[in-house]
Amino acid sequence: MWIRHDLVDPVGRFDTLSKYSCRGVAVKKIAAMSMLLVVSFLSLAYAKGEEKIYRATVDPDGVQRVEVRGGSYYYNPNRIVVKVNVPVELTLKKEGHMVPHNIVMKVPEAGLDFDTAMSGDPKKVTFTPKKSGTFPFYCSKKLLFLESHRDKGMEGVLEVVE
Repeated sequence: MWIRHDLVDPVGRFDTLSKYSCRGVAVKKIAAMSMLLVVSFLSLAYAKGEEKIYRATVDPDGVQRVEVRGGSYYYNPNRIVVKVNVPVELTLKKEGHMVPHNIVMKVPEAGLDFDTAMSGDPKKVTFTPKKSGTFPFYCSKKLLFLESHRDKGMEGVLEVVE
């Protein structure tokens, strides 16, 4: 603690809000920011491990429709179950504002081959899965020298069943 000796009164008290003191408004701001960071990291850690499953049904027009929302290193749902050889329409929408996200599936032999940017406006991706199995989808975005969005938990699974 820094104390300006000219601020100490005869009883030994001192001005704790002076610019040379480590107490006061600046300490309160640092404490508030620290708590905000801790809460943010805890919520990201919780969100990364949470599985959100969606089982698509076939609409009367023969298409399986799924709405996928993506945001701060997550997809919702992050596990999608669809039927093989039945067309699928994904409606993609990004939540949040500035951080860019996309959704990538690169399994051409299964009829799954796209890389689509997500935005605040809904975008549609259509495909017909040709093979049963479990196939990953993920965000391929990455800032220089930082973990990729996939490494931060922005990934999911498309399960194609008979």
